[in-house]
Amino acid sequence: MKRAIHTLSALAFAIFPAGAAFAGPQFVDATGFAVSGYDVVAYRDLDQSAPGDEQPAAVPGRADITADYNGATFAFANEANRDAFLENPEFYAPQYDGHCAYGVSKGGKVPGNPNLWRIVDDKLYLNITKNVVTFWEEDIPGNINLAEGNWPGIEPDAASTNPIPNFSSPAPEK
Repeated sequence: MKRAIHTLSALAFAIFPAGAAFAGPQFVDATGFAVSGYDVVAYRDLDQSAPGDEQPAAVPGRADITADYNGATFAFANEANRDAFLENPEFYAPQYDGHCAYGVSKGGKVPGNPNLWRIVDDKLYLNITKNVVTFWEEDIPGNINLAEGNWPGIEPDAASTNPIPNFSSPAPEK
């Protein structure tokens, strides 16, 4: 039996390489861009705050420096960031297709706010509101574990169409 399971796992990995198996509809808001037009590569250059402290604001992208990935257009602050993204989009794209990580840990898809972010184990996670960030940060590893377990079951669902509460995103600059 173990051999059969191992063979099925190997077959699934061959058909659906890591990362590609669960790429679903990317959250795109009224800006028409993934992550509300903010530069996903730029997060790596921001000084991340300790849990409980507000993170630095995300860096807006430009409408004339873009790349397509996972059915959505991502905007970047500069060409170097776009080029880095194109070399490894799975590294830079937010987890759960830009949906709120805490929402996914609870079994649903709601939009992620690009200014409520955290990088954990080299992965970018977004959340929806400051209150949700408080719950998320009470047990980040446990919430990631729950989200990872829930994601395969909710991933095929359509992307959230809800607006991000208390958030207005400027359209990416030209």
